[in-house]
Amino acid sequence: MLESWRATASAPRTARKFAVHLPLDEAAQLQALAEMFPGRAPEQLITELLGAALKELAAAMPYVAGKRVISTDEQGDPIYEDAGLTPRFMQLARTYRQRLEKQAPGSAGAKAAKRPAARRRASRARRAGR
Repeated sequence: MLESWRATASAPRTARKFAVHLPLDEAAQLQALAEMFPGRAPEQLITELLGAALKELAAAMPYVAGKRVISTDEQGDPIYEDAGLTPRFMQLARTYRQRLEKQAPGSAGAKAAKRPAARRRASRARRAGR
C-alpha cells in the first residue's frame, strides 16, 4: 500500500459520502500519514486503508462446510459449499455495488433519477411503444 501511495492510482468513487468520527489515536496516525505522504489527502488515505481492511476481513472469514457438494478435488474427495459468512458478504457486496453504480455520476441510472417523474414515465411509455 505504501508504494501505491507514492504513485497516483484512483478507483471509481461513489456519489454518496460517508462521515466518520475517528478515535484520537487513529486521527493522529492519519494526520501523520498525510504529512508523510503529502500527495495524499486524508480522505484518500482513509479510502485506501478501509479498502485494505475490508479485503483482509473478507479473507479472514472462516470457511464453513455446507451440506451440498459443489465439486471434487484432485483425489476425488468432495468439496462442500461454503456455508459461512463469505458467500452472503460477497452477494450483498455485489448487490450494493450495482446499486451504487446506478447512482454514480454519469451513469444512466443517475441521469434518470435526476429527471422529473413525469418525464421518466413518458420516456418509458415511448420506449414501450404506447
